Amino acid sequence: MKEKKKFNLPPWALLTPYGIIFSVFIIIPVVAAVLLSFTYFNTIRPPEFVGLQNYIDLFTTDSTFLKYVVPNTIAYALFVGVGGYILSFFLAWSLSQLTHGVRTVMAVIIYSPSLTGGILIANIWKVIFDGSETGYLNYWLMELGVIAEPIKWLQSSDYLMVVMIIVALWSSMGVGFLSILSGITNVDKEIYEAAYMDGVKNRFQEIFYVTIPSIKPQMLFGAVMAIVNTFQTSGVGVALSGSNPTPNYAGQLIGTHIEDFGFIRNEMGYAAAVSVVLLLFIKLMSTGANKLFAEKD
Repeated sequence: MKEKKKFNLPPWALLTPYGIIFSVFIIIPVVAAVLLSFTYFNTIRPPEFVGLQNYIDLFTTDSTFLKYVVPNTIAYALFVGVGGYILSFFLAWSLSQLTHGVRTVMAVIIYSPSLTGGILIANIWKVIFDGSETGYLNYWLMELGVIAEPIKWLQSSDYLMVVMIIVALWSSMGVGFLSILSGITNVDKEIYEAAYMDGVKNRFQEIFYVTIPSIKPQMLFGAVMAIVNTFQTSGVGVALSGSNPTPNYAGQLIGTHIEDFGFIRNEMGYAAAVSVVLLLFIKLMSTGANKLFAEKD
């Protein structure tokens, strides 16, 4: 009886499908964006090479970018990125103290907004923060006598960013949160027992000396996902206010600035230059997170 001939694929053959997908959806778009950033391209005529002019204009003549976009993005990144990351760790640690069944239900409840955030923005948050008397928040505040007349929350430069941060934090507990929760619940209990024998006296010390060092890979993954999520939800201001640019540029972030020039003004070369700056910014933040949580030999 003949033996069946084994068919062994070389390693490169197994990596080829991933390499093709990665090239089509990551490498080619990034290279195209970098090349377009050195051109003037209005989507009608062929791209015209302009060198570094788009970058020079971005940092010298684009008053909207320097006056509104940069400060708004920094504030948004601090509250939603850093604040959301700290909140995700706190929630994950809190859930890890519960029983398995309760923890599972609460984790699903906290995670679900990250899946349906874009849909619910239009159906829930815009109704809550509606600027008329029928808006839920205005109605409740007027009933309690806190305000005398309705506030246009989504059209006011004083409140739009605050609302954006609330909505973004509500939908920021995604896979990074689940990763941290999984890491905490899988830390060996004997490590905690040994730590208390070595001098750890309370939960606060337990978190810093045992929990965080034990889940550095999950913390790193959560940090990267927090950075990505921060800019992925940057269009929340447009969704809430219904316009791009947002009212008085109050909710204008780098992502919305790119959409404004790329898809509304059709200045694709300039939009590509802004996207390259955003890519470098994300790379810088990701590198910092990697150094912070990298495993030390």
